[in-house]
Amino acid sequence: MRWQGQGLAVADGALPGFERDGVLRTVRTPEFEGITFHEVLCKSALNHVPEPSPMNFRWTVNPMRGCTHACRYCFARPTHEYLDLDAGTDFDTQIVVKVNVGAVLRKELRRRSWGRESVALGTNTDPYQRAEGRYRLMPGIIRALAESRTPMSILTKGTLLRRDLPLLSAAAREVPVSLAVSLAFHDEATQRALDPGAPSPAARLALIRSIRDAGFGCQVLVAPVIPYLTDGRDHLRAMFASLADAGATGVTVIPLHLRGSTRGWFLEWLGREHPALVGRYQRLYGRGGYVSAEYRDWLADRADAARRDVVFESSPAPVRPVSVPASAGAVALAPAPAPTLF
Repeated sequence: MRWQGQGLAVADGALPGFERDGVLRTVRTPEFEGITFHEVLCKSALNHVPEPSPMNFRWTVNPMRGCTHACRYCFARPTHEYLDLDAGTDFDTQIVVKVNVGAVLRKELRRRSWGRESVALGTNTDPYQRAEGRYRLMPGIIRALAESRTPMSILTKGTLLRRDLPLLSAAAREVPVSLAVSLAFHDEATQRALDPGAPSPAARLALIRSIRDAGFGCQVLVAPVIPYLTDGRDHLRAMFASLADAGATGVTVIPLHLRGSTRGWFLEWLGREHPALVGRYQRLYGRGGYVSAEYRDWLADRADAARRDVVFESSPAPVRPVSVPASAGAVALAPAPAPTLF
């Protein structure tokens, strides 16, 4: 999505790089101190995933761009550069909101050519980041998908999903609905350092319980595992035990990716907070965005050993696992996992 042609012409003092005819309204509010929302009218809601992708979904919907979770490691950060914004602070504080996304999606789903393929949400930025409480875009999206008999999957860190569980339960009577939660850190101090705008680990464990109480399976992504910081035996054992206690129906472990400008943003933090690890990261990642094959195999063995005495609940309904690229190094740790989205 480019700014041009997305909205109405306004003279609102938009930031450099914003074309004025791309912004319907620019909003700042004390409730979101330091955050600017750029409300746009999108021309399309459905995004087609290129065929070479290893994912087994071909369509996504992203109601927002940028994310107030402010995850230091977020792989989606480079997408903000497409809007002439930076992948660092701008990604965290300049949030593009597609205010008409529900209506546009409903129109697209009515096309005769629509094949009712599964649509994934949460594959770029989180649809239940805190701003969803202000804009309430997801109920319209969920209703549009359910009414068109389109299967859906949602991946989130946001506890706002709890608000929509009754709506999702109603949708699940019409179409397959898969829910997944991302939780990378067991201890709150590490979480506050690396995804300071996201709900706490305790809040996300409570969300998993709510999802299970609503009758859904809940796959959990322990993603990303941060090399030399969150890959210890004690951390992984505590994480898996907490997830099992919360009722998770499966876990997938994915090591940290450092692609594009995310690499510099993360390594800047690492150099400031853990300078002794910078050299080890340079050796581990080389010039690429993925960990070495040796580390990936080592993490798989360690994760498998750490969860050996943990029993995850069975999913209440059949689900279809999503393929994860081998280069991502994902490690599935439960039978019949729900879709893995990232």
